[in-house]
Amino acid sequence: MTTPVRRGRTLRARLLAYITSGVDRLTAAWRILTTAQTSLLNALASIRPGRSAATGARLRAAIAVFNTSLAAFSRAAMVFAETWAATDLPVIYREGAWTLLDNADRRQATFTWTSRHQAAVTTLSAQYFADITSRIQEAVRRGRAFLRAAQDAARADTNRLDTDALRRDHPLETVIYQRNARHPVDAWARAAITWQAVTTANTAAARTSLDELEVSYVEIRDGADCGWTSHDDPDRANRTLRTVQDALAHPTSHPHCVRELLPRLDLRGRDDILSGALL
Repeated sequence: MTTPVRRGRTLRARLLAYITSGVDRLTAAWRILTTAQTSLLNALASIRPGRSAATGARLRAAIAVFNTSLAAFSRAAMVFAETWAATDLPVIYREGAWTLLDNADRRQATFTWTSRHQAAVTTLSAQYFADITSRIQEAVRRGRAFLRAAQDAARADTNRLDTDALRRDHPLETVIYQRNARHPVDAWARAAITWQAVTTANTAAARTSLDELEVSYVEIRDGADCGWTSHDDPDRANRTLRTVQDALAHPTSHPHCVRELLPRLDLRGRDDILSGALL
C-alpha cells in the first residue's frame, strides 16, 4: 500500500511557489528578446546611416546577432510553454485535488488520475498552451517588424538614426491587449500565470468534490470584495455556498484571484440550497 504524501503548506502558499517559478521562467525568456533589441539599437547608434560598404557590413553583422537572439527567445519561450502545460499544470491540478481532500479531513486519501480528471487537465493545458504560444508568436512577429524598421532607418541617407523613436514605436518589453493597450511583460506574465494556476487548482478541487466525495456544494473563500463572475460582480463570492457545477463554471473570477473551495460534507445528498446563499 502506498503511503500518502502529507501536504504540509496551504494551497495558497504552494500555488504562489508555482506561480513565482513560472513567471520567473517566462520573463527570463522574454529578456532574451528585450536584451537583443537594446543591443541592436546600441549597435545602430554607432553606425553612420547611409548606404556605404562599411555601413552595410556593420549593419549585416548587427542584424545577424539580432536574428540569432530572436530565434533563441522563441526556443526558450516555447520550452517554457511546453513545460508549463505538460508538467506544471498537471502538478497544480493534483495539488488542488489533494488540498480538497485535506480540507475534507481525508488525509489518508490518495489522488488517482481518473479519465474525468485527465480530460479536465488536458482541456485546461491545451487552452493555456495556446494562449501563451499566441503571445510568443506575436512577440516574434513584432520583433521582425522592429528589425525591418531598424534596417530601413539605418539605410536612410540621414545624419542621425533616431534609436529612441525605434524603441518607442516597437516596445518589445510589452504585450498588446485589446484596443492596442500595451502592458509590461512581467505584469502580463504574472496575471496570466496566476489565472491559469488558480483556475487549474480550483477545477481539480471542484471535480474531486463531486467525483471522489460525492459532495454537491462547496464553500467559497475569497477576497472580501471579490465578485463571483468578475471582480466587480455585485454577487459577492466570499463565504457563500455554490454548487459544484457553478464552481466548475467559475473557478476564478479575475487575474490574481485568491479563490479557494472547501467541501461541505455536511450537505452531502442535498440539492435544495440556492447556489450563492450566504453562510
